[in-house]
Amino acid sequence: MSARPAGSSGGASSLSAMRLCAIDVGSNTVRLLVADAMGTTWRIADQDQTITRLGENLARTGMLGEAPMARTLAAVSDYVERGTRLGARDIRIVATSAVREASNGHVFAAAVARATGRRVDVVSGEAEARLTLRGVRHGLGALTGLVLTFDIGGGSTEYVLSEDDAIRSMVSLRLGVVPLAERFPFPRVADPKAYRELLEEVRRRLAGELPEAIRAARIAHLVGTAGTVTALAALDLGLVRYDPDRVQGYVLGRPAVERLLARLCALTVEERAALPCLEPGRADLIIPGTAIVMATFELIGIHELRVSEYGLREGVLVNAIEGYHGSRPSPAP
Repeated sequence: MSARPAGSSGGASSLSAMRLCAIDVGSNTVRLLVADAMGTTWRIADQDQTITRLGENLARTGMLGEAPMARTLAAVSDYVERGTRLGARDIRIVATSAVREASNGHVFAAAVARATGRRVDVVSGEAEARLTLRGVRHGLGALTGLVLTFDIGGGSTEYVLSEDDAIRSMVSLRLGVVPLAERFPFPRVADPKAYRELLEEVRRRLAGELPEAIRAARIAHLVGTAGTVTALAALDLGLVRYDPDRVQGYVLGRPAVERLLARLCALTVEERAALPCLEPGRADLIIPGTAIVMATFELIGIHELRVSEYGLREGVLVNAIEGYHGSRPSPAP
């Protein structure tokens, strides 16, 4: 499932355009974005994503496994080669929770650097949250009032409370769908008792770890990004093929999420994997991810969220363009 349709895959479209590449190495997915920056705008040239499950068994062992590292290294190397072949002037690789938390994360980052010739930026949870917010704001534009943005990842979930350009509070929780799926597997039709245990665990974590500034805020908009919420939006829309333009900015209400959850819990993992717009590699993760969405609705006291296709990798490009041009890219149309 690609985030948005790719544009031209040839060289940069004009002499004034500068081709940039961002690679997001997450705990579950490696994402590629190649774009032509033209002044304060950009046009997507290519994009892709590959589920490699880098964070597999990390919560149990504290280390990245040999097989997950090999899968992820192959995907990152392929994307660096792709960006180089497409003429990207600047290729930026950002690694998040799995690499920063694993005892051998630095070993993996060094292996990627040796294989690709590119430095890996292992970002903190706070930096990840800031970059994600920058990407989200680029895609959705300005939203009035207090906005809570949350990014459900493979190894962590970030929450950022903001108003206009000011960040009021942020937190990166070690609450990701990969370790949750390992602790609460649903290979068959989900047992209601097991799902309640999962939901209660997520509720307890959010109640104890979200800052008071977020829990007590009068939030005007809740924004969700990354694979769980985009998959839920696609399922709610009834898409046969993923359409990023319809998913971007889509509003998911709590009743719709509850209906989708009931549908997903009534399926085996193989049946979930066969659903349109739900990648097979996300079939075991979608129920834990949806539990995070439901617990967020409950704790925040808001009953709908706006879906953002844009996230961390777009935030990396925003930073890169600012660095080159000294001005922020214009919001996406």
